[in-house]
Amino acid sequence: ATYLDENGQTQVMEMGCYGIGVSRIVGAAIEQGHDDKGIIFPLSMAPFEVVICPIGMDKSEQVKNNALQLYADLKSAGVDVLLDDRNERPGVMFAESDLIGIPHRLVVGERGLAEGNIEYKSRTAAEAQSIAVQDAVAYIQNILNA
Repeated sequence: ATYLDENGQTQVMEMGCYGIGVSRIVGAAIEQGHDDKGIIFPLSMAPFEVVICPIGMDKSEQVKNNALQLYADLKSAGVDVLLDDRNERPGVMFAESDLIGIPHRLVVGERGLAEGNIEYKSRTAAEAQSIAVQDAVAYIQNILNA
């Protein structure tokens, strides 16, 4: 496209676009927040707020039922949650949820359920902690609203 300048001469129009796009924002967030395990997204950018990793869901009705109930309860509480219902080893589930930047993980397993507990781990914490199954939704809501 062309235009006439103040002297009446034809000039070629130049256009500049200097905004920051979504892909640049995501790239900057990943660059600022990552470690050797993967992305550490800010909560507002994470693909999900919480991942539920049921250990041995295909072999244990107790694990399956508790994981499905926890998923339904978190969804109804407005939490953006992913149920990792793949038939994978725990290490694979944990590594892949860390890799894609899910900030909070709940692990449902037979050992913990025998004591009435599930495991909670923040993406940035070194250690996991046990929480009571019946307190899990409130616990997550408190963390997300902090």
